[in-house]
Amino acid sequence: MYDLTVKQQLSDRITNLAESATLKMAALSRELKGQGIDVITLSLGEPDFDTPEHIREAAKAAIDGGYTHYTPVPGYKDLREAVCLKFKRDNNLDYTPEQIVVSTGAKQSIANVVFCLVNPGEEVLLPIPYWVSYAAQIELAQGVIKEITTDIDKEFKVTPEQLDAAITENTKLIIFSSPCNPTGSVYTKEELRGIAEVVAKYENLYVVADEIYEHINYGDKHESLAQFDFIKDRVITVNGLSKGFAMTGWRLGFIGAPLPIAKACTKMQGQFTSATCSIAQRAAIAALTGSLDATHAMKAEFHKRRDLLLGLLNDIPGVKTYVPKGAFYIFPDVSHYFGKSDGETTIENVDDLCMYLLNKAHVSLVTGSAFGNDQCLRISYAASEDILIEAAKRIKEYLGKLV
Repeated sequence: MYDLTVKQQLSDRITNLAESATLKMAALSRELKGQGIDVITLSLGEPDFDTPEHIREAAKAAIDGGYTHYTPVPGYKDLREAVCLKFKRDNNLDYTPEQIVVSTGAKQSIANVVFCLVNPGEEVLLPIPYWVSYAAQIELAQGVIKEITTDIDKEFKVTPEQLDAAITENTKLIIFSSPCNPTGSVYTKEELRGIAEVVAKYENLYVVADEIYEHINYGDKHESLAQFDFIKDRVITVNGLSKGFAMTGWRLGFIGAPLPIAKACTKMQGQFTSATCSIAQRAAIAALTGSLDATHAMKAEFHKRRDLLLGLLNDIPGVKTYVPKGAFYIFPDVSHYFGKSDGETTIENVDDLCMYLLNKAHVSLVTGSAFGNDQCLRISYAASEDILIEAAKRIKEYLGKLV
């Protein structure tokens, strides 16, 4: 904790900024583990696989090859060419290297776009639930967050009608993800077409399409919003390597964007971090141009785990689920337990329930309120089957104590 004197010296910007809920739960888990408590951590969105060998070998070769110096701010040109090839191969999107900006993770990619587009007081639409950092970045840009509620019975997807009703003359940006963090929802081509047709009506409106979970998609094919040519010049496609290639620690994300926005993001990034790690960039070329066999194997394993955990959760009275079509999260409604008690702890809300399960069941999850939804919890199934079985057993046992 900061003492009073230090707090008085800090900017309002940082004192008012919320801590990332996912990172907070991870820190609390580590504290309990440090006390010798067996905590199961299902709070972080991190694949439990190692980076594929051919990517690691490319990084080693880069070190030996002397790739240890500053790079162009938006990334090596051959990496940006590889990103263009990826967009064309996987998404049928045409970009030039000048439209690609490589950053220190997709989180920075999104922040660059928000800071380059949003003026103080302008609205940004966020379908609920949304990834925790979207809201924080909008607040830092002094934008106005406008939430759009979605429903578990409709897989938490926003409809074109909802979007259209929420847009005003002050709306600058929409941010959404597909596959979605935290829900695992995946938009179909026709659903995206409906969104595109709404966006087309408003010439000053932009969209950030966060596709970082693209490769963890249990349907037939990932669909990109930018495929619709009539709005492509107002869509910024965000992607990266952390989820599909198990490269969370490498910190590499990228955007494909209209040229003026790409240039603006390069300018912004030049004053914050400059380019991302040169070694990670060389490894990224191997990831983007090499075999996807390891990625497909990870997806198959995640698919099995999803089905396992869904079955276990559906066996717990009062837990309402749906079938997520991508990512590695389930976002069940647990409001049935609000107002209940085990005799020591009374559960008033989802935050209480999250802390109850951490402190008593020793299972670390993330409260849905961090994602704008106060009825649900986010559970990551990026863990082994044995761990998921034990976690579900503990959750069921301790929810059963609440009456």
